[in-house]
Amino acid sequence: MRRLSDISLHLNQLKYLSPSSSEDQQCSRSIMDVKAASNGVSTIEDRILRITGYYGYYPGYSSHQREEASENRTENLNPDNNVKTRCQSCTSAFFKIFWAFLVILSVSSSWVGTTQIVKVTYKNFHCPFFMTWFSTNWNIMFFPVYYSGHLASAPEKQTLIKKIRECSRIFGEEGLTLRLFVKRTAPFSILWTLTNYLYLLALKKLTATDVSALFCCNKAFVFLLSWIVLKDRFMGVRIVAAIMAITGIVMMAYADGFHGDSIIGVALAVGSASTSALYKVLFKMFLGSANFGEAAYFISTLGFFNLIFISSVPVILYFTKVEYWSSFSALPWGYLCGIAGLWLAFNILVNVGVVLTYPLLISIGTVLSVPGNAAVDLVKHEVIFSMVRLTATTIICIGFLLMLLPEEWDEITLRFINRLKEKKNEEQAEDTTESSVHTRSRSRANGTVSIPLA
Repeated sequence: MRRLSDISLHLNQLKYLSPSSSEDQQCSRSIMDVKAASNGVSTIEDRILRITGYYGYYPGYSSHQREEASENRTENLNPDNNVKTRCQSCTSAFFKIFWAFLVILSVSSSWVGTTQIVKVTYKNFHCPFFMTWFSTNWNIMFFPVYYSGHLASAPEKQTLIKKIRECSRIFGEEGLTLRLFVKRTAPFSILWTLTNYLYLLALKKLTATDVSALFCCNKAFVFLLSWIVLKDRFMGVRIVAAIMAITGIVMMAYADGFHGDSIIGVALAVGSASTSALYKVLFKMFLGSANFGEAAYFISTLGFFNLIFISSVPVILYFTKVEYWSSFSALPWGYLCGIAGLWLAFNILVNVGVVLTYPLLISIGTVLSVPGNAAVDLVKHEVIFSMVRLTATTIICIGFLLMLLPEEWDEITLRFINRLKEKKNEEQAEDTTESSVHTRSRSRANGTVSIPLA
């Protein structure tokens, strides 16, 4: 409004300062036109902009703006450009959906495969700690796999030493030292080994479906630990999800009457979920959020620590005949390599999936391993599920899905409901206008005229 008032004031000043006679007016107009032509100001708009001192003004500004507007209109009216943009958006959406489906299927399949191969291996080989130690050693290959992908896809390739120095910053600005290697890697390596070892022990007592369902409780434990230790935001829906997870655990233990292998297996599976949650919370506390390269480097260091410091444990168990085998040729190397390879693939997919898609999809892939294991148990092992176990598994899975709700889920839900109401009101208004137009057209056709009342 202030700019319009300034423009009107300048125009009034020009009007009062203009010559009175017609000859003088024609002369002054011709002089102004000559000046305008020499300065490039050929329109009334340019004169107003020049007089008012518009910021960014230059001679021919208004004509240039009109040319740009006409060019934009022609581009928008061009159907070929619209078709190309629509095709590109459809292609990108298709690839996103394809990658999401592929990641979910791969994560679920790798976890189901690992669990089922462990169950098959237990028929002839009962050494869960050796299986855990052997599988963890394969984590050493995580960083080489990442660096191979970097060489194959990155436009600016880095040397191996430079990449190691860049990724080792997860331990600090100085990189990885011997003191930090022992101090930071030791607790995470122990938690990693405990998680996998307890998971394998639980598979000796329970079915694959029950163990995978109980392991999904780690999401609830992560929330509780983050709320207590990291002071994360309190969410009522996640408290409800945690309560549902605990209810499912109790029902799973009650399925066989709180005795025998069932209660021991439930305790082992819950212990595995607890150590996994503690690992994630401590990682967030001490190391923060890591990118794909840093995560690959860190997991490879866990493999090195396992190979150097934890190799003595399976040796002790072998000589004490806690985990004993007759000869190395009698070991089921095919099953062992299958377990280790699928476990490594699962860890790689979890980290790659976060980069390519969303963390939500990784969680969905994990929870889908429960019906996957149930299908395999039902078809191959002919397991009969009781109603209590099915109810407990369903409650745990629902609690897991509630944990995936975002922090602003209530605001998002309200916005969605408001949009639906607005669309409904707009549709009703359009229907009303269409009916009124139809009524008027019919009245005109019949020769009647409606007179509106005041």
